[in-house]
Amino acid sequence: MSSHHIVREKQEPALYIHCLGNFDEEYLGQLLEWSPSLIVSSSEFEKVVSLGLKVDIVVNPIGSHSFQENTKLIDTGNNDIISVLDYLIAEGYPAVNLIDASAEFYTLQNYIPQINIVVFTETQKTYAIKSGFKVWKPSGTIFNVFGAAEFAHTNLLMIKEGEFEVAHDGFVEFTFSFPYLFVSETL
Repeated sequence: MSSHHIVREKQEPALYIHCLGNFDEEYLGQLLEWSPSLIVSSSEFEKVVSLGLKVDIVVNPIGSHSFQENTKLIDTGNNDIISVLDYLIAEGYPAVNLIDASAEFYTLQNYIPQINIVVFTETQKTYAIKSGFKVWKPSGTIFNVFGAAEFAHTNLLMIKEGEFEVAHDGFVEFTFSFPYLFVSETL
């Protein structure tokens, strides 16, 4: 890291690994590039440590584990993901990247006004956007759109219901009249 890059605590999205599965290590490296707070489910702790990573927080720790020095342990009870979101919001984190086996975003929708959430699976990146969302993408990028019958877009061609392809290199924009829209991109 060069000297002109100053990363403040909680400036980068936290990373919560709920289920790592066969998540691509290159993508994992990209998510870890700016040293976010790394939070893992107890069931994923050994696998994450075997990758040589320093874990900041373990959720619902199992007593038989030997945890790294300075690792915070949080016992949340039943739902790890919801409890982690509650914790991050209480601690003032503005965003979280979440690695899981599935992107069941509807269960997280009540948290969207409070924290930016991006859910990564082995094959997709899913997130909520607000009207006016604009991003540059190369042609051929595939977007899946969930939960909306009507919205306007630029630089997208419909492949089938809910699936769109970027027509040419450039900006894609979404506009709509409701609070947010769920979109996913193929990794």
